[in-house]
Amino acid sequence: MSYIVFSFLFGFAVPYIARRFEKFMPATFAYAVYRILKPNKTVSRSKRKSDEKYKKLMRDYRLYSFGWGVATSALTYLLLATFGGTNVIWHIIFLWTMLLLMEIDKRMYLLPDILTIPLLIIGFNYAVFASQWVTFGESSLGAFVGYFLPVISSFLLVWRNKDIFGGGDIKMLAAVGAWFGFEKLLYVIVLACALFGLYAILNRKKEGAFGPAIVMASLIVLFACF
Repeated sequence: MSYIVFSFLFGFAVPYIARRFEKFMPATFAYAVYRILKPNKTVSRSKRKSDEKYKKLMRDYRLYSFGWGVATSALTYLLLATFGGTNVIWHIIFLWTMLLLMEIDKRMYLLPDILTIPLLIIGFNYAVFASQWVTFGESSLGAFVGYFLPVISSFLLVWRNKDIFGGGDIKMLAAVGAWFGFEKLLYVIVLACALFGLYAILNRKKEGAFGPAIVMASLIVLFACF
């Protein structure tokens, strides 16, 4: 039960944390933590009390945060029901980090290194100390392919779009490869491309944040294939 409560609190804070990243990135890890815990006040107390537009904005923001809290706690409950066991903390770290990256990329079109690189390192440690499905060799191969496959794709297609894959997307795929291994990573890449293509068709857009598609594809593969 405590996991569900903490997951709701974390999910509720995700929009706030993503908003803080939007304001001070790029930044070192230490400065990022400092600014999240001690933000600059940009709205006066009088405006917070008297401005009706600001009040409506805050109501919508709290409702959005509440939705994030519910979604995060629901996914955490599904994670506990699916995997459970002593290794659940590893899975929760993966889930929460991916959800935070999803919201940040949605806001900024940026996947910060101060989250993707630790996720990659923790993925290697997960393969060594906790994983029942991925060996360290498979984790290393997954990270290698997750990094270089998008690089090669970008190189081959640069004549059409020089930003086909961003640096953050590449590092995120490498991190997912470290957690999932080579075979499952291929599922994630194919599914993420399909989801992003569907998003582009429905919204009539040729460009957008690819991170949310990677996150959704990773979660689908996590629950369906492990």
